[in-house]
Amino acid sequence: MEAAVAVFGLLFVLFVLAGVFVTVKAVKAAKAGVDRTVAQARRTVEDTTLRARQFAQPGVVGELAQLRLSLRTSMRATQEALHSGSSEDASLSEAIGLFERLSVHGHDLDDELKRLEREPDRATIAARLPEFRERLERITHSAESLRWAARDRARKFADDDLASLSDQIDVESGALRHWTRAEGAADPLGEPVQERRPGQGQGQGQGAAGQASAGSAGSWGPDSEDPPAITAQDPRTQPSYPWQKAPRTEGTTT
Repeated sequence: MEAAVAVFGLLFVLFVLAGVFVTVKAVKAAKAGVDRTVAQARRTVEDTTLRARQFAQPGVVGELAQLRLSLRTSMRATQEALHSGSSEDASLSEAIGLFERLSVHGHDLDDELKRLEREPDRATIAARLPEFRERLERITHSAESLRWAARDRARKFADDDLASLSDQIDVESGALRHWTRAEGAADPLGEPVQERRPGQGQGQGQGAAGQASAGSAGSWGPDSEDPPAITAQDPRTQPSYPWQKAPRTEGTTT
C-alpha cells in the first residue's frame, strides 16, 4: 500500500513539474513574440519619423535623418538576406558573423547621428557631415557586398538545380515517347501494310499459286525471283573484336 502511494505521489510530482515546464516555455515564447512585435513597431515609428523629418526639416537636421534612414535600410536588408539564406546554406554562418561585427559600427554611427539631432551647434554639425557621410558609405558598401554575395550564391544554386532538373525532364520525356522510336525503327523505307478483308487472302493466295505453277511450267531455267544461295564466310576474314575469342582454323592444333 505504501509503495502504491509513493508511486502515485511520484507521478503527481512529475505531472506538476511537466506542467510548470510547459507553462514557462509558453510564457517565454509569448514574451519573445511580444518583444519582437514591440521592436518592430518601434522601428516602424522611428523610420516614419525620420522620413517625415527628412522632408519637413531641410538643412542639417534633414541631412542627419537621411543618413540614419539610409544606414538603417541597408543594414536591415542585409540582415534579412543573410538570415533567410542561412536556413538553407550553412556556409553563410561566417558571413553572419562578419555582419554582426559590422553591425557594431553601424549602431555606433546611428547613435552618434541620433545625438547630433539634439545638438544646438548646427555649424559644427554641418562641418562634420562629410566625415559621417564617408563612414556611412563604408558601412553600407560592406553591407551591400555581403547582401549581394548571398543573393548571387542563392541564385547560382537555383540555376544549377534548374539545369539539372531540365536534363532529368528531357530524359524522362524521351523515355515516355519510346513508341515513336519503335515505330520508326520497324521499317522506315517499307510500304504500309494494308488491312486484308475476310476471304481476300484466300483468293489472292490461290491466284498467286496458279501464276507460280504456270511460270514454272513454261520456264526451263532457275527462277529469277529465287534468293541466291548463301555462301559461308571464311572465319579468317571476319573482323575480330577485343571481347571475342580468336576464331579457330582447320588444322590448328592446341
